[in-house]
Amino acid sequence: MSSVDAIVVGAGLAGLACAEDLTRAGLSVRLLEASDRPGGRVRTAPVDGFLLDRGFQVLLEAYPECRSRLDYDALDLRPFYAGALVRAEGGFHRMADPASDPMSALRSASTPVGSLVDKLRTARLARKLKRTRPEDLLELDAPSTLELLRNEGFSEEMIRRFYRPFFGGILLDPELDVWGGLFRFYFRVFSDGPASLPAGGMERIPEQLARRLPPGTLHTGVRVEAVTDRGVRTEDGEEHRADRVVVAVEGPEAARILGGEIEDPGSRSVHCFYFDAPEAPIQEGILILNGEGRGVVNNLAVLSEVAPEYAPEGRALLSATVLEAHTTDPETLESEVRTQMEEWFGPAAAEWRLLRQYTISHAQPLQLPEQMSPPRRPVRLGRGRYICGDHRDNASLNGALASGSRAARALLDDHATS
Repeated sequence: MSSVDAIVVGAGLAGLACAEDLTRAGLSVRLLEASDRPGGRVRTAPVDGFLLDRGFQVLLEAYPECRSRLDYDALDLRPFYAGALVRAEGGFHRMADPASDPMSALRSASTPVGSLVDKLRTARLARKLKRTRPEDLLELDAPSTLELLRNEGFSEEMIRRFYRPFFGGILLDPELDVWGGLFRFYFRVFSDGPASLPAGGMERIPEQLARRLPPGTLHTGVRVEAVTDRGVRTEDGEEHRADRVVVAVEGPEAARILGGEIEDPGSRSVHCFYFDAPEAPIQEGILILNGEGRGVVNNLAVLSEVAPEYAPEGRALLSATVLEAHTTDPETLESEVRTQMEEWFGPAAAEWRLLRQYTISHAQPLQLPEQMSPPRRPVRLGRGRYICGDHRDNASLNGALASGSRAARALLDDHATS
């Protein structure tokens, strides 16, 4: 096969961003994707008239990279309510964003989710973080998220009932051992804009990026076996030649392709259950958090209340997320999810129909404090090799896009001086 200026391995968000920047700069690029379409872990499956994202995913509209690179109008975004319902003491209690819903925020001051002092500390932290750009917060030193919250003076009850299920759900770490710089970043981003869903599912995001590539750039169904001195070798033994190669796949796969040149960053797993219900148990597009610490479900959302396009007319689509499970047996885990949902919503939950259960073994790389130093890991490996992905920045849509952009800049700088 003819040689190109650069090969990008993997058409997830990082690879798509990198390929877009390289082709815009005038380089010939071949983007190789092992699966049948671009997107990586950002996928949406149509099932019986429902739209099922591969695990619970949202777009935070204030992500700097997403704002600069995506066409939000074309995505037709549907926002979540700016707050959460917290299950505590046998009921649901609203935690509202004071900027978006001041009256509800005022009423939530007396809810059994932390003390009034905790809520004042939350407002104070929001004001403090507003003084710094979101991306600059990632450059500041921080301990673990749990230590950071304790240093800010939050009570153990507030941490247990709100911060563990909310940020533990984002970071896939209910123990909050994840680096605290990510907590600051997410806290700031949530205060700047809503969490939303594209009307057609999260896969509309990579589809939008892929459409911008020149014809013939993207090649699907091509699994790369290894990076070689002359380019890459695919699983079927074919050689693709290029002077420069960007490996843009998830961390464990990158370690395999590069033959140990980088370490596997480790993985956080997640289970996601999608249910079809005749009616929504909560008729509101709001995140529901498990503040009781009992049961396997960490958070729940009625996605069809956020984006009606996610379900057929007259039906409700529910997404339940399990972070840590003592079993991987699907039937046992489903039974535990159903038991918890019946406790929350009564016997009507027993009638919910399971549409699909996702067990995602690598949903995010590990992001412990020692692994996030520096917060942005190098993208230039040397000898015409580059790397990008959420494991080089942070496990978010923003981090994936940012790492792809960094890898493209590094390659273009080397190309200009060669």
